[in-house]
Amino acid sequence: MITLQGRTVAFLVAPVGVEQVELTQPWQAVAEAGGTPELVSTKAGRVQAFRHLDRADTFAVDAVAGEVHADRYDGLVLPGGVANPDLLRTVPEAVAFVRQFFDQGKPVAVICHGPWTLVEAEVLRGRTLTSWPGIRTDLVNAGATWVDEEVHVCTDGPNTLVSSRKPGDLAVFCDTFVTRFATSAG
Repeated sequence: MITLQGRTVAFLVAPVGVEQVELTQPWQAVAEAGGTPELVSTKAGRVQAFRHLDRADTFAVDAVAGEVHADRYDGLVLPGGVANPDLLRTVPEAVAFVRQFFDQGKPVAVICHGPWTLVEAEVLRGRTLTSWPGIRTDLVNAGATWVDEEVHVCTDGPNTLVSSRKPGDLAVFCDTFVTRFATSAG
């Protein structure tokens, strides 16, 4: 049985715009594997999730980027939503937080539009990943190789990078990143 017992996984999201299912389903996967998910944002309080363009639930923030360091976590999940990563990549503390995971060789999982934050963190050169097709050109321009796959695991770099395209890929995305996070030495 795959377990994340004793491991804490950061979920980095902006105060508004995260695609709810891309936050809640991976969060649940971490919790069901015995891990501790923590919600990190750029501001304290609550974050507003969306179901596509419609407001959905709000979620309490556990920590603020710039006040916590990747040392505290065993892995990072970057959910999508169009506004979420677009806002994150404009906050230097959020970008630095993401870069710390790569610098420390810790596993990262990203879905849908989430890789936009990785573009800003300048961690994609020479890496292969998938995403929502609409950001393919941005990823290629950042030096990545883009593939159209349900889930892609890239180990060509300092850490394991698990990526998926869309909410329809969540089941395989969650299974894959939980397995990779459980076996990661990072």
